[in-house]
Amino acid sequence: MKYAIITGASSGFGAATAQELQNMGYGLVLLARRVDRLETLQKTLTTTPVYIAALDVCSQTHVQAVIAALPKEIAANIFILVNNAGLAVGRGPLDTGLSEDWNRMIDTNVKGLLYVSQAVIPLLKKHPNSHLINISSIAGKEVYAGGNVYCASKHAVDALSKALRIDLLAHEIKVSNIAPGAAETEFSLVRFKGDARTAQSVYEGFAALQAADIAQTVAFIVSRPAHVSIADITIMPSAQANGSLFHKK
Repeated sequence: MKYAIITGASSGFGAATAQELQNMGYGLVLLARRVDRLETLQKTLTTTPVYIAALDVCSQTHVQAVIAALPKEIAANIFILVNNAGLAVGRGPLDTGLSEDWNRMIDTNVKGLLYVSQAVIPLLKKHPNSHLINISSIAGKEVYAGGNVYCASKHAVDALSKALRIDLLAHEIKVSNIAPGAAETEFSLVRFKGDARTAQSVYEGFAALQAADIAQTVAFIVSRPAHVSIADITIMPSAQANGSLFHKK
């Protein structure tokens, strides 16, 4: 059986992608910090094998240990890696920002992606036409007010996707970058540090993307024929024109 590894799998894009890939027949390796949520999700995914493990992508040694501990039959059949773990923390001018917020975003969005990719790529190299998918953001395509460090971290993801496509070309590993616009997940709740009212206000007046929209995009990408590689997709709500312009009713 072919397996897919998904980071940040406990909610949002990651959990929805797990369901889509299982519907396509993939076994799953679901990794996230909140193992209780992974356990709950695992109970709903019943048609293929599901392996779960707690993972903090910010720790290189933890990433290496978790990947090294995969059962042999799973490790030998990894065909997809979805680098989904990521977050935004805080929003505002750089001079009033908090270094702990910057570090959390860079450690998760950039260094975490590097650690996981480095650990998993040797498994992908065993299989021509395997796939590495990075979940970036519209913030990786342009910069918006108050987004400084988050936008920089997602620009790094965009650049790393391009670089990985070059690095892995000779190994026949496809590399895809997905850049979602405004999506109604826990993203804003995390960004505004639990302020539910402010988080909800981000999505008022228009129909935001849902986690299933991104999961279906992942499914489309991995279902293309061997000779087709979807390099980059920017996907936004119909009410969004760019990183900061919305038509709200």
